Amino acid sequence: MTDRRRFLKTTLGGFAGLAAAPLLGSLAGCAQTPSAGGAASAGSGSAKSLPSTKLTERVGLITGAPGNVVVLNGADGVVLVDSGSAELAPAVRRALGRERVRTLINTHYHADQTGGNALFGKAGAEIRAHTITRQWLAADYWVPAEDRWVKAPPKEAVPTVTFRTHDAFTVGDEHVECGYLLEAHTRGDAWIFFRDSNVLVAGDVASPERDPVLDWFAGGWLGGRVDAMDDLLELVDDETRIVPAYGPVMTRAQLQAERDLVAKLYELTADATHKGRSADDMMKDGLLDQVGRKFQDPYKFLYDVAKGLQAHYTNFGGNVV
Repeated sequence: MTDRRRFLKTTLGGFAGLAAAPLLGSLAGCAQTPSAGGAASAGSGSAKSLPSTKLTERVGLITGAPGNVVVLNGADGVVLVDSGSAELAPAVRRALGRERVRTLINTHYHADQTGGNALFGKAGAEIRAHTITRQWLAADYWVPAEDRWVKAPPKEAVPTVTFRTHDAFTVGDEHVECGYLLEAHTRGDAWIFFRDSNVLVAGDVASPERDPVLDWFAGGWLGGRVDAMDDLLELVDDETRIVPAYGPVMTRAQLQAERDLVAKLYELTADATHKGRSADDMMKDGLLDQVGRKFQDPYKFLYDVAKGLQAHYTNFGGNVV
C-alpha cells in the first residue's frame, strides 16, 4: 500500500437523530439585525429563520447558514465557531437572541464560513483563526474554478488573534482548544474542541453528505485530508459529538468510516495519477465505482484530486502563502 505521506516524492515525474429542540434558553428570536453592509433588504437571507439544536447544556448548533455554526454559551457572551455567509449572518445574529458574541473562531477562510465576520467583528467580537486563514482573509485572492477575484473583506472581518499549531482559552468552566490540520481542505484548517462539553468542530475536513471539497489552490489535497482525519480521530472518544461544516453531527464511528473511505480514494487516485491517468481517464475507468459513495459532481472531485496531487508535489500554495 502506497504511503500517502511519501507518495508524491516518487510520482508525477449517530447523532443525526438529535431532536430539533431550541438551541439554548438564551437563543430566542429578537428584532431583525441589519447586515454588515447596512439595513437588510427585503427577500434577503437576513429575513430567514435558522433552525437550532441543543447539543449539550452549554453548546448548541445553528444550521443552514448555509453550513453549521456552533455556539458556546458563556456568562459574558457566546463563542461562535464560524459565522455563516454574509447574506445569512443577520439570521445567525437573530438566532442568538440578545446574547453578545465575545469570540468568533474560523475553521478556514471560505466565505460560506467567514462571511459573517464583518457583522460580528464590527459589533466587538474578537476573531480567532489559524495564521494562514488570516492571510487569505487579509488580501484579495483568486478563485480559479470561477475565474474571478474575491476582494478582501473589511478590516473588522480579519482575525486579530492567530495561532500556528495550538490555541487554548477558557470560557467559564469550559476549556476551549484549537489545533492545526495541515493541508486537508485548505492549508489553514483548524479544529475547535470544547473539551468539557466533549464537542469537536471539524470544519470542512469532514463531509458526511456533500462531496469532499479539496481547495487545491489553497493547499488542500486528498492525502492531507486523510492525515487530518487521523488527527481528529486521536482527539475524540465514542461519546464525542463531531460537527462538520455541513451535514449532521457525527459519531467517532461515522468519522472513522469516512476516513477509511477517503483513504481508499487516496490509494486509488494516487495509483492512477502515478500511471498518468487524468480526471477524464479516471471517470472512464469507473474509479469511483469502487467506493461505496455517490458523488454529486464526480468529475469536479477527481479534477480537484488530480490538481491537489500536482500542487502538493510542486509545493504550490496559491497566491498568498
